[in-house]
Amino acid sequence: MSRFDNYKTIIRLAIPIILANASAPLLGLVDTTTIGQTGTAADLGAIALATLVFSFVYWTFGFLRMGTTGFIAQANGREDREEVISVVYRSVLLGLIIGVLLILFQYFIGNLAIWLMSASQEVKALVKEYFYIRIWGAPATLITYALLGSLIGMGWTRQLLWVQLLLNGANILLNIVFVIGFKMGIKGIALGTLLAEWMALFYAWYLLSKHLKLTQPLQQLRNLWHRIIDRVQMTAIFKVNSDIMIRTFALLSGFAWFADQGAKFGDTTLAANHVLLQFVSMSAFFLDGFAHVSEMLSGKSIGAKDKVGFLKQIKESTLLAGFTAAFLGLAIIFLAPHMISIITKESQVQQIAQDYAVFAGIYILFSFVAFQLDGIFIGATRSKEMRNASIISLLVLIGIGLILTSLWDNTGLWLAFIIYIIARGTSLGLYMPKLIREIF
Repeated sequence: MSRFDNYKTIIRLAIPIILANASAPLLGLVDTTTIGQTGTAADLGAIALATLVFSFVYWTFGFLRMGTTGFIAQANGREDREEVISVVYRSVLLGLIIGVLLILFQYFIGNLAIWLMSASQEVKALVKEYFYIRIWGAPATLITYALLGSLIGMGWTRQLLWVQLLLNGANILLNIVFVIGFKMGIKGIALGTLLAEWMALFYAWYLLSKHLKLTQPLQQLRNLWHRIIDRVQMTAIFKVNSDIMIRTFALLSGFAWFADQGAKFGDTTLAANHVLLQFVSMSAFFLDGFAHVSEMLSGKSIGAKDKVGFLKQIKESTLLAGFTAAFLGLAIIFLAPHMISIITKESQVQQIAQDYAVFAGIYILFSFVAFQLDGIFIGATRSKEMRNASIISLLVLIGIGLILTSLWDNTGLWLAFIIYIIARGTSLGLYMPKLIREIF
């Protein structure tokens, strides 16, 4: 076997994930561009904050994707097919329950989100319109998280690509139709996203059930019910999921704090930062492709008790991720001024975004370490370390950010954001020696 074969395998698994993930920020760019060309800075700011609200609402429960991947990959490494299927049903049922609860408590969640915002009343009113439409897609989105986690855990990355392409492709098409065709504004963005979320759920279930041969799901559910609700397994998944939920909440809090601080500098700065965050998101989803492969390969190696394979994939996937981060960061620095003018017609927003594009590029250059370590710890289902590292980095962001923003306004905010991503990687990396000692 050539020493490059493993790199080729990682790239082969990562490319569908990268393509799938890259379509998500493309959706954000299309949403931003559609509103940017037909609306005002307030509309752009509303899209920024409305998207952020759902990042909180949904990715607080991102454990349905991440936790599922780790448990599936380890069961697959042990060649325990019944446990693979049990994890799928366990995660799907959990996603359904949480999704229904979010709909039942939508008014409390929506009012709390609006109350916490520092934006203008005009922006808040637009965010409210968006929220109460899109929230009806909560069960679909959360169950889909569980299904995507299963696909990644099994290494079926091409099927993940088809689901994401359907979700984001339908979303883009529907948003263009509703916003440009029917002049529905921000309501059209919300409605298009809602419909696409339900379409993606049914397609993801079709693909997973086909590959796992879930021909009689109700019968399988009855046969495996005692295994699905096994006390030891339920305790393990709730422990991992609660830690990942706290970790995700802390990460989202970091981005929320960043957006909220930007809002304090005015709607124009809020809109400019949001434009740059679209580039950060696009790059992050590329890097997440390698992190997802690390999740699957790490979990499979742990399940098979293969320490050599575990260490080898860490080295190779991290090297590829580092080269990718360098390329993306430099691309943002040099190409952002040309891309910003396509996204928004507001000259003031363009100017501010161009002034701060270099900070977004530097953030990306440093970000790959945190992504790779997240993937390794997710595959190992070692959630406590992820939780602790995310809390530490959030405290670093807020502590340093308050000082730097008081000194240099938006420049200080971006400097604090760069320090934040470095702190994420460093704090999680300190746990690696202990992880390796304890799992092998």
